[in-house]
Amino acid sequence: MDVRALRYFVEVVNQQGFTRAAEVLHVTQPTISKMVRSLEEELGGPLLIRDGRHTRLTDAGKVVHARGQAVLNEVARLRQEVAEVEGLTRGELTIGIPPATGPYFAHAIGVYRQQYPDVTLRLREQGTRALEDAVVSGELDIGVTFLPAARPGLASYPVARQAASALFAVGRAPAGWGPVAFRELADYPFVLYEDEFALARIVSDACASAGFVPNVVARSRYWDFIGELVAADVGIGILPDEAFARLDPDRIVRRPLKDPEVVWDLGLIWREDYLSRAARAWLECCERIFPQSGESKEASEEKPE
Repeated sequence: MDVRALRYFVEVVNQQGFTRAAEVLHVTQPTISKMVRSLEEELGGPLLIRDGRHTRLTDAGKVVHARGQAVLNEVARLRQEVAEVEGLTRGELTIGIPPATGPYFAHAIGVYRQQYPDVTLRLREQGTRALEDAVVSGELDIGVTFLPAARPGLASYPVARQAASALFAVGRAPAGWGPVAFRELADYPFVLYEDEFALARIVSDACASAGFVPNVVARSRYWDFIGELVAADVGIGILPDEAFARLDPDRIVRRPLKDPEVVWDLGLIWREDYLSRAARAWLECCERIFPQSGESKEASEEKPE
């Protein structure tokens, strides 16, 4: 069996379609379609029911997806363990990062690449809930999430404290410039992250504590698209302050939140029972850049080993 065909099939299922899978795998959609068809021919039957842009698993497809993911995880671990026989001269590291948090880790990624240029670094952008599941299943070596992690069996290392604010189209914000209480947002339509993002749950819980259920008129996995919808006056958004810093302040007004505040600890997570050498090196790099006390070191201080 062609492992690559199996990987393409699993990614189509995980991404819920050929188009998104092609983007994640950096190949063309016809290439993925061809590989999935070859896998179906080899296994003797259809694995996917294609319905326009949507796909559904057949009974056989459900089995192949479940077992295939396990096979791919074992293949990745095999490659990693063989690579580690020769140290970190080669290998692979897969890291999952939620949208809008990438800038925190750009410097660390640069330092890691300088130290270990022959390690293949793969980055996946997903919501925190999906990232935690992927770390538990072995699809990811390291994930970034809100601490504490919701899934058991995960170790963690805190990186930064983050906060979110309410975003309004110009002219829509409540009067004044101080913090806005959640109860003041009850009559606004909301544009939020999709449910797989922890921030969506945090916002829903905060609204509930203020005595109302948010009227969610749109959801997206992309912080910049949420910002555009806010600017177009589709609804208000609640995004990390780091995301607002990259939006247009002439079109969007930011107001801090209170009653309750929306704050969380951002951190790295990994499986307690296994950590590859490449992942251990990444953690050591992050511990130097994001120390628990003291100041971060500059990139100029990091020397290749």
